[in-house]
Amino acid sequence: MLRRLILSVSLALVAAYLLGPASLSAQWLKYPTADVPRAADGKPNLSAATPRTRDGKPDFSGMWLTNDGPPCNNTPGTAFIQCGIELPISVLGFNVGAKTPGGLPLQPWAAALVKKRTAENSKDDPHARCLPDTFLRAYGLPHIQKFIQVPGLLVMLDEVNASYRQVFTDGRRFPEDPVPAWNGYSSAKWEGDTLVVDSIGFRDDLWLDMAGTFITDKAKIRERISRPDYGHLKIEATVDDSKAFTKPWTVTMTQRIVVDTELVDEICLENEKSSQRMR
Repeated sequence: MLRRLILSVSLALVAAYLLGPASLSAQWLKYPTADVPRAADGKPNLSAATPRTRDGKPDFSGMWLTNDGPPCNNTPGTAFIQCGIELPISVLGFNVGAKTPGGLPLQPWAAALVKKRTAENSKDDPHARCLPDTFLRAYGLPHIQKFIQVPGLLVMLDEVNASYRQVFTDGRRFPEDPVPAWNGYSSAKWEGDTLVVDSIGFRDDLWLDMAGTFITDKAKIRERISRPDYGHLKIEATVDDSKAFTKPWTVTMTQRIVVDTELVDEICLENEKSSQRMR
């Protein structure tokens, strides 16, 4: 029931802003996850020890959902969720700079563009038009991601639109002239128990939130990913993009484990109606 509520709220979010209906038939909505540490009441013990790979590194494998939700709000007509339903809807998905004192350090031209986009109610948002989300935005959306960690590679599968990202941990260098990509190109190394991921090669004007904040093709992003316990990931991301910002800025995000279920088909273009109403 909760999973269906998660999907339905996600689809209805901001007047059908997000995605069209998902097909739920013949999928593993209630399949038990193996090797989950559980408390006496049977619930996952989120504070249990961090799983590790054979080489002793933290294992990020699992299914994750943003844990950066807003406070409970049960005011009629304003709440996205009913209090008591554990569905985190990230403030980062709406405004990536919400936690930054004074806001993000936008260049004047970029600040004007973001202001215009916000005033127009994000009608040109690529997410609402079923285009892919770059990873920094995906971390803050109410859609599950599945991480698969193997030697030399961390794969991130997005439930929404069946997209993916590859983070290579095999020491490879960046391509010299990368073709611009939605998620760029990511190469990582370990610093103790923290995976440090550097990414370049982005497409120009990739939106990071509903406010219209964006990065350009000059952006470089460094993530520091750690798993402090069984149930959480911590992601600290620093954006260095002198074309759109006056200085680098950093945002910290958390993810919470999702167990006893699996990814479902969530294809935006299937019966998509939102863009017809965003004029």
